[in-house]
Amino acid sequence: MRTRLRQFVVTAVALATASAALPAATAQSQDRQERPAHGGLSATVRYTEYGIPHVVAKDYANLGFGTGWAQAADQVCVLADGFVTVRGERSRVFGPEEEPDRSLSSAGENLSSDLYFRGVRDAGTVQKLLDRPAPGGPSRQAKDLMRGWAAGYNAWLKQKRISDPACRGAAWVRPVTALDVATRLYALSVLGGQGGTVDDITAARPPTGSATPAARTPDSEDLVRAVRDLLPDGSMGSNAVAFNGSTTANGRGLLLGNPHYPWQGGRRFWQAQQTIPGELNVSGGSLLGTPTISIGYNAHVAWSHTVSTGVPFTVHQLTLVPGDPTAYLVDGTPERMTERTVTVPVKDGTPVTRSQWWTRYGPVLSSPDGDLPLPWTTTTAYALNDPNAANLRFADTSLGFSKARSTADVLGSLTRNQGLPWVNTIAADSSGHTLFSQSQVLPRVTNELATRCSTALGKATYPAAGVAVLDGSRGDCALGSDADAVQPGIFGPARMPTLKDAPYAENSNDSAWLANADRPLTGYERIFGTVGTQRSLCTRGAIEDVAAMAERGGLTVKDLQRQQFANRVPAGDLAADAAARACAALPGGTATGSDGKAVDVSEACGVLKAWDHSMDTDSRGALLFDRFWRKLIRAVPGAQLWKVPFSAADPVRTPNTLNTDAPGFAGALADTVAELRTAGIALDAKLGANQFVVRGGQRIPVPGGTESLGVWNKIEPVWNAASGGYSEVSMGSSHIQAVGWDGSGCPVARTLLTYSQSSNPNSDHFADQTRLFSREKWVTSRFCEKDILSSPALKVVRVHE
Repeated sequence: MRTRLRQFVVTAVALATASAALPAATAQSQDRQERPAHGGLSATVRYTEYGIPHVVAKDYANLGFGTGWAQAADQVCVLADGFVTVRGERSRVFGPEEEPDRSLSSAGENLSSDLYFRGVRDAGTVQKLLDRPAPGGPSRQAKDLMRGWAAGYNAWLKQKRISDPACRGAAWVRPVTALDVATRLYALSVLGGQGGTVDDITAARPPTGSATPAARTPDSEDLVRAVRDLLPDGSMGSNAVAFNGSTTANGRGLLLGNPHYPWQGGRRFWQAQQTIPGELNVSGGSLLGTPTISIGYNAHVAWSHTVSTGVPFTVHQLTLVPGDPTAYLVDGTPERMTERTVTVPVKDGTPVTRSQWWTRYGPVLSSPDGDLPLPWTTTTAYALNDPNAANLRFADTSLGFSKARSTADVLGSLTRNQGLPWVNTIAADSSGHTLFSQSQVLPRVTNELATRCSTALGKATYPAAGVAVLDGSRGDCALGSDADAVQPGIFGPARMPTLKDAPYAENSNDSAWLANADRPLTGYERIFGTVGTQRSLCTRGAIEDVAAMAERGGLTVKDLQRQQFANRVPAGDLAADAAARACAALPGGTATGSDGKAVDVSEACGVLKAWDHSMDTDSRGALLFDRFWRKLIRAVPGAQLWKVPFSAADPVRTPNTLNTDAPGFAGALADTVAELRTAGIALDAKLGANQFVVRGGQRIPVPGGTESLGVWNKIEPVWNAASGGYSEVSMGSSHIQAVGWDGSGCPVARTLLTYSQSSNPNSDHFADQTRLFSREKWVTSRFCEKDILSSPALKVVRVHE
C-alpha cells in the first residue's frame, strides 16, 4: 500500500508540474502524451481543499467529460435519482404512489411525474429543441458539453464502486445519454410553468355529464395564492449585491452572491473550476446535472442570480364547442385538442395509460388536488402557455457569462441567448462596473394586452399577482412578438428592466423597482413585477445594509464577508423591543394561548429585551423571537401588524411600529412560551443549541434565520421539538461567493458551499464546509495556477473513457 501511495504521489506531482504554467502548452502536450489511442474523451481533474475540482481539458466535449466525471464522484446517487425522474421511470423503480424529490418538478407522486416526463420524451420535445440552430437552440459548444458530461458520468460509473448507501448496488443507477442531460436542463427551465403544474397537466380529464359551470367558477383569491406558491420564489430565493468602483477601496467592482436553494436533492450546487486553455477559465457553482457554471466568477467578472418576480407563464381561458369538451373556439372556428396518450410502467403492477390534452396554447390544466384551481367544465377549460417549454438556451447564457470580460459582456450574453427562465442577474467587473437585469423568458403580455384581453378572472389575477388569464377564443389576443426576441411570443431584451453602473445593485427576490433605492426602475409591464408596493423585510434590511456600505465607501471583499454573516434581524429591530415592553405590561405576567390556557410569560419579557437582534449561533433569545414571530404573522393580518402603514414615498422604512394591541399578539407569545417549555428548551437558550444539522452523528450549529425575519443569511430550518428544535435545514444560503479584484490577474474570491460538496456520508467532503459555515469561516479561492499548485491538498487525476 505504501508503494502504491508513493507511486500515486509521484504521478500526481508529475502531472501537477506539467501543468505549472497557465496550461496553454500544458493541456496540449499532456493530450499528445496521454490521450487514449482509441480517441476517447479525457480531462485532468485537480482537487484542492474541500474536494473542489479544477477541470482542465482541450475543448468543450472534453471539459464536459471531466465535469460529468467529477460530479458523479461527489453526487452519483442524487444525479441518478434525477435521471430516473426525467426518463419517466420512477413508478417502475420506486412505485407509483411514492413522493418524488421535487427538485425537477412539483409532482406530488411518482406516477404524475412519470406521466409528464414520458409525455415530454414521447413528443420529442427536447430533441426538437436540440435540433434547432442557435440561437433558437443550443450552440455546438453547449451540445458538446452535454455530450461530454454524459460520457464522463458514464465513465465514472464504469470504473468506480458506489459507496453512498443511498444507491449502492441499485439497478436504477445506469448510464445516461446527452438527451438525458438536456432533459434535465429542460426540467429546470420549465420549473415555473409546466414543471410547476405537473399534477394539473397529467390529471386533466374532460368532464362527463352536465356539470354546472357557474358552480365551479374558480376563485380569483385562491388562484392568486396558488400562483404565488407555484412560482420558484415560493420554494427558493436569493440575495445578491454588486458594488461599483466609486464605493470600493481600489476602484474595482465587488460582488456578494448568496443564493437560497435546497440543501438536499437535485437542485443543489456543486463547486468547480473549468478551464480550456486560451478559451475559458471560470470558477463557481453548477446546479447538479448541468455542464456549465451557473453562478461564478473569472479573472474579469463575477455574477450571481436571484429569483425574479416575473410570471413565466400565461393562462388562456377556452370557450368550448357545445357538446364537445375536447374542442374549443378561436374566432368562432372550432379547433380540436390534441390527445397525447402516455403509458407508464409500474413496479409490481399493470402499466398505467393516461391521456393529456394539448391546445395551440399548451396543455389543459385541471386537477382537484393540483397546483392551480382551474376546473374543466362543459363550457370552459384553461390551457397553460409556458414559453420556457421552447427554451433550451440556459447553458449558452451561462457559458457566455463564463467567458465574459465585463458586465457589458454579461448583458451581451443575456441579449444574445435569452435563456434564463426565472432569475435576475447581478454582476460586477474588475473595471468597476455593476449590472442588474431582469432578463428572463417571459410571455409577451403587455398591460395593454391584459386590459384588452383579460377574462373576468384575469382582471383580478393580473393586477394582484401578474398572472394573465387571457381570452383564448379571440385571435387578436395572441401574444405577438418583439423584433429582438429569439422566439415568438416573448419579450425582447429592450423591454427588460436593467440598471447599469449604479453605486450598488441589489436584489432579494422583490421586483426590479428598488434594485437601487436612489435610482428606482419603473416603466416595465406588470408581468415583470410591481412598482411602488410594499417590500419584504429581506429587501428592506438588505437595502439598509448595502446602501450604508456604499455610502461609507472604501469597500473590500472583507466587507462582503462581514455582510454575509452579520445575521442582523430586521424584524427584530422593528418589533423586539416593543414586544418586550408589551410583554412586561401584561397583567400578572400571563397571556392566554390559542388553547384557552393561561401561560406565565414573564420570563420571556426579559429575554426579548436582552436579545441582541441577531441570529448568531451564540445569540440568546433568537430562538424565542423566531418562534414568536412565525406565530404572530400567522395570527395577525399584515394590515394590522404595524401602526404606521406602508408608504411608497418611504418604502425602505415603512411599515413600522409593531401594533402590540392587535388581537393575536398575546396569544402568539403565550403559544411560543408553552411550545418551548413543552420541548424542554430554555427561553434564553443559545440559538446554536437548538438550530443545527446532524452530520456523522454530530450536531453542527447553524447560523441564520427564516425568510420572514429578513435575515440576509437565510436559513429555512425544519422544526422538530422532539429532536431539540430545528434539527435540519431544508433550504437557505448555499453557494456563497464574495468576489473582487486587485489587479494581479487573479480574482480575490472567498467562497462557501454551506452543505458541502458531497451527499455521500462516507465522503470526506460530506460536512467539511458545513462546519466552516457553522463557524462563519470561508474557503480562499484557488483560481490561478500558482495557487492551485501550492495547495497542500492537491491531488491530480487523469480521467478518460
